[in-house]
Amino acid sequence: MTDSEATRVDAAEDDRYVRYHVDSGRATLTLDSPHNRNAISQRLVTELHEGLAAAAADDDVRVVVLTHTGGTFCAGADLSDASADFETRTMQMADLLRAILELPKPVIAQIDGHVRAGGMGLVAACDLAVAGDSTTFALTEARLGLAPSIISLTVLPRLTSRAASRYFLTGEKFGAHEAEAIGLISEASGDPARTVAEIVGDIRAGSPQGLAASKALTTRPILADFDRSATTLAAESARLFSSDEAREGMMAFLQKRPPAWAG
Repeated sequence: MTDSEATRVDAAEDDRYVRYHVDSGRATLTLDSPHNRNAISQRLVTELHEGLAAAAADDDVRVVVLTHTGGTFCAGADLSDASADFETRTMQMADLLRAILELPKPVIAQIDGHVRAGGMGLVAACDLAVAGDSTTFALTEARLGLAPSIISLTVLPRLTSRAASRYFLTGEKFGAHEAEAIGLISEASGDPARTVAEIVGDIRAGSPQGLAASKALTTRPILADFDRSATTLAAESARLFSSDEAREGMMAFLQKRPPAWAG
């Protein structure tokens, strides 16, 4: 490779929204678009799919860790991204959540920052999730005239019924220890990187076949709900996104002002 070719490769890697790295049987996917707080854009979704596919095809990879740079794991949908219609974007999100669930290797979320809206769907799709003590979570869709429609496919199976009602309706923030108590994450940790490394060590003691079959047992009920409900929920999400209330809610969010209905 010439110096100019190497420079182009480095520049392309620097420009990625999702970084992929493999070391000692562990593939790490790092969300790295700090300019929009790792929001879910078409580009981020595409690069996550690429990373998951690479991990699935690599026999040396035994476990995948999904993590992030900056103080936000994922801020939810990129409301400034108008590159696709709402129903298409929603189905792309459903396909991404399904890809995490169907990956025949365990996926662990390593979180040390804030998680909002669609980011909650990513966390819930992972087989395990570890969050730092200062992490906060919130399902803020109702405040924008929306609902956590498609991500409910992964979030609802993780939460207790009362917790789902509370946080779907109020949009309030809650911390890592509450997230652990209600089932959204596996563990709140003072050192999530170390805790994840310990879990990775335990998982690597399992055989590839045993891990794939064991994961399938835990994800089968969630995937069955995808088959029943994903198309209907995508259509409902598109209807909400295109409504007058949602347009007002999203505009208010982008303009950093209260929406018209706020008291």
